[in-house]
Amino acid sequence: MARYSGAVCRQCRRESAKLFLKGDRCYTDKCAIERRNYAPGQHGQRRTKVTEYGLQLREKQKVKRTYGLQEKQFRLYFAKADRMKGVTGENLLVLLERRLDSIAYRLGFSVSRSQARTLVRHGHFHVNGSKVNIPSYLVRPGDVVELREKSREIVTFNEALDSVMRRGVPSWVELDREKFKGTIKALPVRDELTTPEFQEQLIVELYSK
Repeated sequence: MARYSGAVCRQCRRESAKLFLKGDRCYTDKCAIERRNYAPGQHGQRRTKVTEYGLQLREKQKVKRTYGLQEKQFRLYFAKADRMKGVTGENLLVLLERRLDSIAYRLGFSVSRSQARTLVRHGHFHVNGSKVNIPSYLVRPGDVVELREKSREIVTFNEALDSVMRRGVPSWVELDREKFKGTIKALPVRDELTTPEFQEQLIVELYSK
């Protein structure tokens, strides 16, 4: 599947929001939003009239870029969320947070979701004692995600875990730093999904047309 391989800071600038795609850099003055808070390109500083459709599209693109998904994959998640009980927009965000690469990022095993996706594919993680190398694997409450024994001395993981306190660990997961593992205590609720800020109802309106 094709992946965006350009400068990720351009994506944040395009959405006029911090998507936290660059790890610790996003928390410093070097963040692109802090330095140039306008769209990339030669016409980025022009004032443009934003339509209702434009707002909905930008919100969809913001979520897609945050979780590193392509359009087809994102539509499949939306269709699944729409079939579930409850509010479609909230279901969508919960599904995306349940991805193994997102969980690895939330627990602090990586500095970004893109890095977490690569680490999962390389087989560094076990779920309930079994190796899982599928980034889109959906975890459930009670699942235990841990770093395999051979990977625990790798500098990348230890540096990421040392800096996790900068962004914090969500209340719906529990990290055991000494044992390099985390437990999914419950599914997240909407109020706990605040970084970055999403208006998921706009996405529902976009796909409902």
